[in-house]
Amino acid sequence: MRKVAILVLAAGASSRMKTTKQLLKIGNQTLLELVLEKAKALTSLPVYCVLGANSTFIQNEISTENVVFISNENHSKGLSTSIVAGVNYLEKNAPFLDSLLILLADQPDIDLQYLENLVQLSAENPTQIIASKYRKNVGVPAVFPKSFFSDLQVLEGDFGAKEFLQQHKDQIICSNLSPSLIDIDTREDYENYLKQR
Repeated sequence: MRKVAILVLAAGASSRMKTTKQLLKIGNQTLLELVLEKAKALTSLPVYCVLGANSTFIQNEISTENVVFISNENHSKGLSTSIVAGVNYLEKNAPFLDSLLILLADQPDIDLQYLENLVQLSAENPTQIIASKYRKNVGVPAVFPKSFFSDLQVLEGDFGAKEFLQQHKDQIICSNLSPSLIDIDTREDYENYLKQR
C-alpha cells in the first residue's frame, strides 16, 4: 500500500478578502475545516496543513482532529514557500512517504471522488505527476511522487506549483474527471459561492 501524505496550503494573509479567509463559514464549518475533512477522508495518516498569517488564531478556531500544523515563517514571499515548508517538514518527519497530494484551502468544492481518482491514478502511475486540468494550464490539486520532493524544496516566488508543473509537462497525467476548481479569493467569490450552494 503506497503512503500518500496530504498537504493543505493555508498560509495566505487573505489580503483580497480583508478578513481571515480560512475561517469563513460555509454551513457549520470553516472553509479550512471543509478542506481538512475531505483530506482526512482520503487517508489514515495525519493530514498536514501549512499555516502562516494568523497561524495561532486559526489553529485555535479549527476543531478538525489528527491534523499536523506546519508553520511557514516566509509566507509573505509567496505560495511556493508553503510548498517548501511542507515538503521540508515531511522529508524530516515522514521519510516513509511515497508521494504527496497538495490541496489548496480555498477550493471547498473539490469533490472527494475526484481526489480519490487522483490518488488512484498516482498508484497506477507511480513515477508520474498527477495534476488537475484548468482551461489554459495544469495545477493543484496534484500528486507528486517522492522523486520530485527535492525539486519542490527549491521552489521560489508566488507561483506555487503551476510554473513547476509547466516545466514538467511531459511527466504529467491529468484525470479525465471534471472537478469544480473554484477558488475563493474575494468577498464576492465567497458570496457567490454561498448563493450557489
